[in-house]
Amino acid sequence: MVILGRHPDVGPVTVDQAATLAAGIHARGGTVVFTNGVFDLLHPGHIRYLQDARQLGDALIVGVNSDRSVRANKGRERPITPEAERVEILSALQWVDAVAVFDEDTPSEIIERIQPDVLVKGADWGPDNIVGRDTVEARGGRVVRMELSKGYSTTELIRKIKSLS
Repeated sequence: MVILGRHPDVGPVTVDQAATLAAGIHARGGTVVFTNGVFDLLHPGHIRYLQDARQLGDALIVGVNSDRSVRANKGRERPITPEAERVEILSALQWVDAVAVFDEDTPSEIIERIQPDVLVKGADWGPDNIVGRDTVEARGGRVVRMELSKGYSTTELIRKIKSLS
């Protein structure tokens, strides 16, 4: 009998490592796709979003809000899932090439460092409210507002769970 242990190195790449990965892809003429979010309670809507985002380029880099950043944006009751676990789950998805945690309240700095060719956000974000749009478009990239899967929402999932208690 063989007992397999978890790989000890499952975790995020640093923002520097993500930027190096992106630079290497650019140097080979490839297209870097970037998206970001909390990804707190992963549901089918997240999976579909990430699958579709990955189809837009050669690599998908996901920026994940740190626990501190989530609390600053969503309140003290969030995140439900700690950042290390959110990163582990996202890193296990075949469509995700790298996951980097950012601690700022917005993804502006990480987008500036990675310089993606395609920036993906949900269609619930207005075009003028997408952080990093100016950075991406200034270098000839594009912003894609992705339709969200109806019936899937972390906020609604949390509400449902709370109603059961």
